Order: sequence, then structure tokens, then C-alpha cells
Amino acid sequence: MEPKREMTSVDLTALVGELQRYEGAKVDKVYLYGDDLVRFKLRDFDRGRVELLVETGEVKRCHVAAAEHVPDAPGRPPEFAKTLRAQIGGGDFVDISQYEFDRILTFEFERPDQDTTVVAELFGEGNVAVLDENNEVQRSLETVRLKSRTVAPGSQYEYPGSRLNPLDVRFEAFEAKMRESDTDVVRTLATQLNLGGLYGEEFCTRAGVDKTTDIDDVTDEELRAIHDAMERLAERLRSGDLDPRVYLEDGDVVDVTPLPLEERDGLESEAYDDFNAALDAYFHRLDLTEDEDVDESPEFEAEIAKQKRIIEQQENAIEDFREQAEREREKAELVYAHYDLVDDVLSTVQRAREDGRPWDDIAETFEAGAERGIPEAEAVEDVDGANGTVTLRLDDTAVTLDAANGPEKNADRLYQEAKRIEEKMEGAKQAIENTREELEAVKQRREAWEAEEEESEAEAQAEAGEAEEEAVDWLSRSSVPVRKQDHWYDRFRWFRTSDGFLVLGGRNADQNEELVKNYMDADDLFLHTQAHGGPVTLVKATAPSEPAQDVTIPERSREEAAQFAVSYSSVWKDGRGAGDAYLVTPDQVSKTPESGEYIEKGGFVIRGDRDYYRDVPARVAVGIQVEPETRVIGGPPSAIEPEAETTIELQPGQFAQNDAAMKCYRAFKSRFADDSFVRKVASADLIQEFLPPGGSDLLGV
Repeated sequence: MEPKREMTSVDLTALVGELQRYEGAKVDKVYLYGDDLVRFKLRDFDRGRVELLVETGEVKRCHVAAAEHVPDAPGRPPEFAKTLRAQIGGGDFVDISQYEFDRILTFEFERPDQDTTVVAELFGEGNVAVLDENNEVQRSLETVRLKSRTVAPGSQYEYPGSRLNPLDVRFEAFEAKMRESDTDVVRTLATQLNLGGLYGEEFCTRAGVDKTTDIDDVTDEELRAIHDAMERLAERLRSGDLDPRVYLEDGDVVDVTPLPLEERDGLESEAYDDFNAALDAYFHRLDLTEDEDVDESPEFEAEIAKQKRIIEQQENAIEDFREQAEREREKAELVYAHYDLVDDVLSTVQRAREDGRPWDDIAETFEAGAERGIPEAEAVEDVDGANGTVTLRLDDTAVTLDAANGPEKNADRLYQEAKRIEEKMEGAKQAIENTREELEAVKQRREAWEAEEEESEAEAQAEAGEAEEEAVDWLSRSSVPVRKQDHWYDRFRWFRTSDGFLVLGGRNADQNEELVKNYMDADDLFLHTQAHGGPVTLVKATAPSEPAQDVTIPERSREEAAQFAVSYSSVWKDGRGAGDAYLVTPDQVSKTPESGEYIEKGGFVIRGDRDYYRDVPARVAVGIQVEPETRVIGGPPSAIEPEAETTIELQPGQFAQNDAAMKCYRAFKSRFADDSFVRKVASADLIQEFLPPGGSDLLGV
């Protein structure tokens, strides 16, 4: 049987009771290993050193570990570890709880200056989030953006939707839930009662009920027997009456449980005094078993992806600060632009307050004046007596003013707020420079290691690089030669169509300008999405062995270019599945606006008729090309899949760009026998160059 790699909800229920014994321990330090293993180093006054491990990757676990099972402290701590140290270092570990019956643990830490919550999500992709006293996410291992919830710095943390707790359900509710099902007993217990397959079978066995019995055929007595078995196990978990077991098959560990299970009677087992010790022994031995076949070469990609994710978050924060400062400055300027109106409103409020009039009366007076069409009263949007403010609508912008002050002081306050935000923005800019230095240092270490590896493999690669007449199964080759070439268009977005035409796209407004000014020729085609915020897309009118002026760009290439324009636009970032694009010739593209109009940087005026491509699917594929050169390629699936040895298709989804790139990288590594080749030519940062901005889901991975 396959060894267990993730703790169950039952496991966490048992674990919480044992971890509560460490409440009151002091936090010494926090470490992060790779991108998914967090180590909390604690000091307990009765038990001494306590090492608490939380892992959220392919293995999902939480337990106290023996000192000899704890990895050595890593080098320079990444930003996540720094944040945790700053938030909880020297604080008290005061509480541990399981969220409902979900695989989520909530840790509470207290310090005189602040309280901090750490949430460990041991399900799905796994995550650890650090929350402040207001439940706002300060930092998280993974950025999650779903329709139902968001876990990202600056967002309010929300737990997933509630699920039924099968260990705390009354018989009447249990019976009703079971009777709603249209399948057999064990499947209903596993899915509708959230018990999973193992415990669904276990309760059937303990109750003496055939697990394959159809729900329509199960008797009330059999349901009562199953519920009684569930209650007995729940009571043992609540009281801490555990009897942990580690199960083995052919000498290898395969499962760990807080109580002996009848479903595991056929396996060898080892008993432990407490569940933490059993978990520690199990996962330590699981690591040893799996490490026997693991490539021990340095893993730089996780750290690179982590640093790039931090940079993306910092860039977003800087942009938010910039927008906030602009809004505050705009409000101040609106106060002066409507000086007389603002002064009249504030003076009216001040006189009314001096006369002792209540705030509610003042608000009613403005409402009555608005009904009579008085401009000053119509501008009043809200009167807030609790805060002593009045909010005015000035040129479609809501401006909240201190009613006790005049226009000048209110404008000055808004200007000062803009300056304060800009100072925070400068601090964020310095932080992003530090992160970029860390990223560059990791890349340099990777390059140095790869150079040494390439030198040691030179002979094998030379042999593998010889031309071969027959088709080569590169995925299974133990050594794949690296043939890198630099192209002038690499810094742009690009791909080659199924007909061999080069398509270029701008990554930003500067590149959009550059493409049109320096690279657009008369016979090319210009495409753009109807949505705002998309790349200028050029189809270059050159094809193999044909002069440019004689080339007609086929419809298939035009359609692929349209899909490229849609996929790398705001359509993807907004999570939409399709969008529209249009095609024109270069002579229809101009930087000269109509009289009285303004064109922003990277924008253009299109004159004349356009050819539209409607409801173009937002889809891209990334792949690894092996011949004639080795590199990552990406773009419309129909163009990429025939040219790559292996590909992954993506659509708009939940995983941030860095996370999606890392998932692609790991998938590619698993497909090539020579995974060192993947590190050299298709690292996560190279893959990311071909991913659209915004969240993505990987299809079929």
C-alpha cells in the first residue's frame, strides 16, 4: 500500500489535545526550510527545548520532533521566516485549536506589544498564514485567490466553508445526512460525513455493517451501531485516551494512527506512548525511505520562486501606496477646486454646532436642502457625528472632512496623509531592492553549481549531442544535451505560429512603444485585445525561405496571434475564460490623437476597419523544446504542443504566477529522467517568463 503523506482530520483532533500541554512555552526562533517546512523552536519551562514542525507540501504534517530529527538551521532566513520572528519571537505560545473538523490548525501567540495568529492549512496545496490582531494576513507561504476566499498579504483571512463534524453530530442529524445519500454506506461516510475512506471502512467494521450496503437497504439499527462506534472513538479522542500505532508493510512505514484500527489488523504495528512521538517516528522514517531515491543536488528553484513571489507582493504594495497617495492628493486639490462650496458647508456645520444643534438635525437640514436643489446641500453625502466629519461628493469623488476645521486645514491634512503614504512607499522600495539582491544571490549560486555540474558531465553531453537519424525519446534519456541560443526577441513576449511566423508582444507600456516604433514593418499585422491592459501583438511577415513582400500570413497564424493577445491581457488577470481581439495593418496604427484627446504611454490610435476575433479562449501552453535548441517555449497550445517534447496547458485560475511556474517546473522535472537538464533550461523563473499575468490553473497535472 502507498504510505500516508498527509495527516487526517482525526489525526489533528488527537494531536491538538497533546499540543495543548505546551501552551505557555516561549518562542525562541522560527525557521523555514525550502518553501513548505516551518520549524518553531520553543522553550517549555517543564520540558525544556520543544521543536514543533509544520510541513505543508507534498507531505502535510504537524508534530513535536525529537532533537535528532530536526534539520540543521538553514542559512540566511527568507522573508517569511523574518516576518514570523518579528511577530512572535520572544512571545508566548498560548493556544492551539483545530478549525471545526477541517485539516486546519490555528496557533495563537501573545506578546505585550501584539498578538499573532498562525494558521496552518494541511489540505489541498497547503499553506501557512501569519495574521495580525485584526485577522489581516501579514504574510503567507502561498498566495491563494479563489472566488470563495483570498489568502494574500493585506487581505482578511477567511476560513473555508463550514463542514459537518462527524465526531460531534447527534444521531438524528447523522441519520438524516445518511438517508440523503444515493450511494452505499462507506462512500456516504467517507464523503458526506467527511470521514475519508479509511475511517468510513473502520466504523463499518466496528459496527458489523457491510460497507457496500446501499443506503436504501441499511436499517435504523445498523445506522445506530455506526453512530455508536463513532461516538466511542470521539470520546477517546476528547479524553486523550490514545494508543498510537505506526504500521509497517515489508519493513517500511505506511500509516500512523492515534488508535489501533481493525482495518490495519493485517499489518505489523509498533505502539507508542503518545501520538506526537508516533508521528515523529513515522514521518522521520518516511523521509529516510523516500530519500533513498531522491536526487541530492541543490534545489534552488523553490527559493528563487519564493523571492520572486515576495517581489511581486512588494511591487503590488508599492502600486497600492502610489494609488493611495494620488487619491489623497487628488482629494486635497478638489478641496481647493471647490473652495467656496467646501467653506460654505463646513461653516454651516460649525455654526450649527455652536448653536447646540444635534448632528442628526444638521444631517436632516442638508437632506432638506438637497431636495430643494441647493448645490452645497446636494454635495453632502454623509454627516458622521460620532467622528465629527462630513463627507462631500466633489467631482464624483467622496472626500471626508473634519467639520471642526476649514478648507485649508482639511486640505493640508490630506496632503500630509499623501506624504505619509509616500514615505511608506519609499520604505517598500528599499525592501524590494533588498529582496532583489537576495534573488540575484540565489541565481548566482545556482549558476555556479550548474557550471560545475556541466563541466563534470561534458563528456556524456558531447556523446548525447551527436546527431541522430531516428527519433529520440528525450524524456527517458539519462543525459540530455543543452543547446542554448540567444535571440534578439527573447526580452519580449514571443512565440512562433504553426506556420513558422514570429509573433511578438510587449511586456509593458515601454515595450509596446518600442515594438511599434522600431520593429513594426509595413507587411506585418498588428493585433490587440478589446480589453484594457493588453500587449501590442505583432505578427512578423517573414517565413522560412520566402521574401517578406510575397508572404501571406495564413488564417491559422492570425487566430493563434489573437489567442496570444487575449491570453496575455487583463482578460487572464481578471479570471475570464475568453475575450475579443482585433487585427489591423500597420498603416492603421498611429500615435497622433484626435484634437483635444490624449494618448497614454503604450497606447495607440487605430483608424479604419478592424477584423475581429470573438470569444477567443484564454489558454496557453508552456513546454520544453529539445531540438534544434533546448529552451522553454510558451504561447497558444496549437502552436506550442507540436514543437515541444512535453507541455502543460494552463487557463485562468487561482495560483499566483510564481506558484504556477513552480508547479510547472516540478511537473517537468518528474517527466524527464535527466532532471538536471530541466533545472538548466526550464527553471521556474524561465517558465514564469511565458506565463500570463494573474492567477493560473494547470490542466491535467
